[in-house]
Amino acid sequence: MGIGAARKVKNAADFTVGGHRSGTTLVAGTIIGTIIGGASTVGTAQLAFSVGLSAWWFTLGCGLALLALGLFYARPLRATGLETIPQYLAVNYGPAAGPITGLASSLGIFFSLVANILSAVPLISATLSFGPVQSALLVLALVVAYVFFGGVWGTGLVGVLKTILVFLTLAAVAWVSCQRMGGPGDFWQAFPAYPWLSIFGRGAWTDIGGALSLIVGTLSTQTYIQAVYAARDVATARRGAVLAALVTLPSGLPAVMAGLFMRAHHPDIASIEALPLFILYYLPPWFGGIALAALLLAAVGTAAGLALGVATMLSRDIIDLPAKWRGERSQLWLNRGVVLGISFAATVFTFGNLKSLVLDWNYLSMGLRGAGIFLPLSAAVFFPGRVRRREGVLSMVAGAGVALAWKGLFPAGIDPLYAGLAASGLVLALGWNRGEKNTRRV
Repeated sequence: MGIGAARKVKNAADFTVGGHRSGTTLVAGTIIGTIIGGASTVGTAQLAFSVGLSAWWFTLGCGLALLALGLFYARPLRATGLETIPQYLAVNYGPAAGPITGLASSLGIFFSLVANILSAVPLISATLSFGPVQSALLVLALVVAYVFFGGVWGTGLVGVLKTILVFLTLAAVAWVSCQRMGGPGDFWQAFPAYPWLSIFGRGAWTDIGGALSLIVGTLSTQTYIQAVYAARDVATARRGAVLAALVTLPSGLPAVMAGLFMRAHHPDIASIEALPLFILYYLPPWFGGIALAALLLAAVGTAAGLALGVATMLSRDIIDLPAKWRGERSQLWLNRGVVLGISFAATVFTFGNLKSLVLDWNYLSMGLRGAGIFLPLSAAVFFPGRVRRREGVLSMVAGAGVALAWKGLFPAGIDPLYAGLAASGLVLALGWNRGEKNTRRV
């Protein structure tokens, strides 16, 4: 389906935003196909195996962010007819905002791309008995096939198929884990209420910080905004985002149940293998094969969608082609080349981090994206022209820079997102213009 979608791609705009022709189903499919991935399935089960119910925060936070995207952000963003977040911020804060936003967002998305490749590796290993390096290289090949040819069309079309398969899998996992456990009440007997069955099991500040990073990070991610830009009109963009939110909110709970079940019955396994081994041990073989394929598609699809978002920003806002190579065809192949390059770089990066927690990378990714972009973007959406351009740009630098430095200096301290948002908000407040609006609008 990903390769076949290339027939719909005639130019760079078709590749990145589908020529602004996507309907509600395709918008929702693009978002769900990216957000319901390895982190929300394999990664959530891994964290639930380690800490319990608080692993559910990943899909809860993402779902709340998508609801806000559909209700409050979709209309002003889609009405501009642009393609990227950096373009939108450059209109509001001047040309310097584009490259800064593109680089900060791309760095954050890169770590999320790593997380989804990490979550796909045990699925390949469990079914084909490949080593981790061969598994990661096969994941790279699948990511490239998914998005390299069809761009957003491939992401959306396969996203719809992936959504159906993944939710059939999650429904089966929830049912079987509950039946094998003896009913919902047996979860309460097998685990203490705190921390295992508490939504704040890792500590209130830690879990609230994680949820906040997911909300602001999702709203600052090019891939999800790109799906809004791809919609045929504002109403379609809003419906697609809200539909994606309603699907995403409950989707992590079955993975949590599988993680807890495997903790109770197989406490000695590697945490990353909790969901794949549950499927191999407890689902009927014919359905287990479909389920493993669905989870692999989930991880690959999310990685592909994130790679497309990075490629769109880098090719549109960072890389400046020589004059003789500018044109739609050259831009299209530049997009494809960046998809290939960023996917290869993320795959190589995973080789040294194969035993790390998947969701740790996702929380870091969301925090880095949100700290520098969320507040300036929200100010541009809801209060256009009220922040001076210089302070708008400085707030992006301050937010991302402080969050990154805080993580390095105080790795065991409060969530770096808090520090980044505080720095970004302070600079925005200093640049607030109470008088005449001072910016050009699309």
